Amino acid sequence: MTIEEFKQWLKRFDADADARISKDELRDVIRATGGWFSSWKAKRGVKSADTNRSGFVDESDINNLVLFALKELGIRITAC
Repeated sequence: MTIEEFKQWLKRFDADADARISKDELRDVIRATGGWFSSWKAKRGVKSADTNRSGFVDESDINNLVLFALKELGIRITAC
C-alpha cells in the first residue's frame, strides 16, 4: 500500500475521530494485523512515533508511524 492508503486505513481505527491515533487505537491496529503483544507494541509505537510528546500520533508524526509499521507490523508501504 502507499503512504496515502496507509493513512486512510489508519483512519478506520480513529474511534473518536480526532485525527490522532492513541495508544488504544494503535493497539487495535496491531490486533487487526494479527500482531501479538498488542498493548506492549502500541505503547512502544506511540512512544517512538510521537515526536512532540503529546501522547498521540498525529499528522506530523505519520512518517515515524510508517517506520514503526514497516518494522513491527510487517506492513509493506511504497513511496508512490
